[in-house]
Amino acid sequence: MTAERLIKKYANRRLYDASQSRHITLDDIRTLIISGEKIKVVDDKTGEDITRHILLQVIAEQEQFGRPILSTQVLESLIRYYGNAMQGFLSGYLEKSIETFMQQQDVMQSQMSKIMTAAPLNTMAELTRQNLEAWNKLQGSVFSAFKPPRDEQESTAESDNSYPKA
Repeated sequence: MTAERLIKKYANRRLYDASQSRHITLDDIRTLIISGEKIKVVDDKTGEDITRHILLQVIAEQEQFGRPILSTQVLESLIRYYGNAMQGFLSGYLEKSIETFMQQQDVMQSQMSKIMTAAPLNTMAELTRQNLEAWNKLQGSVFSAFKPPRDEQESTAESDNSYPKA
């Protein structure tokens, strides 16, 4: 794992990337995060870690100018949980949910790339086989719901046998 990239925030509100010796913007921080970089933002005067504050600014900028992820209802709900006894639980829940979502996305992307690199006819044949299998299971469960119970079938079969056949 790579080391954290140190970003300093100066009193004039500018951000300075110490590893590249240049000033950067919130959009540059967003790009670093997207590329998988770990960052640590510190206040230049106090040395205080203000990473969360800066990341919240990046999110606020994306919510305002991009396509929002957080609806008004979600934001209101989050605000209601601050100071609530369940705040810690919600934080852990959201963290695990996003982690699980990201893992599922990784699995899906790797499966899609396998499908795209495999022979197209084999892939289509396998997908068709899986679809037919799922369809058969669905049909089986639907038909079993309408099938009379076993005792009823046996008594019907026995009563049919009691009459002489013509």
